[in-house]
Amino acid sequence: MLNKLKEFFSIGPVFSYFFRIFQKDKDGKYPHSFNLKMMHGINKISILMFLVCLIIMVTRCATR
Repeated sequence: MLNKLKEFFSIGPVFSYFFRIFQKDKDGKYPHSFNLKMMHGINKISILMFLVCLIIMVTRCATR
């Protein structure tokens, strides 16, 4: 039961996606389609916007 719970809350695949999305697919392991490319592009934009907003919030909190 505990092993299934650990597997359910595992965030390793999420972090691997965040790093994989900013790299080119060299070995052809993942499928290539227009819709998938657009989805990855939108995800890149949203990740970058999140990081910029996080930096702004931390600096505002630190300077108060």
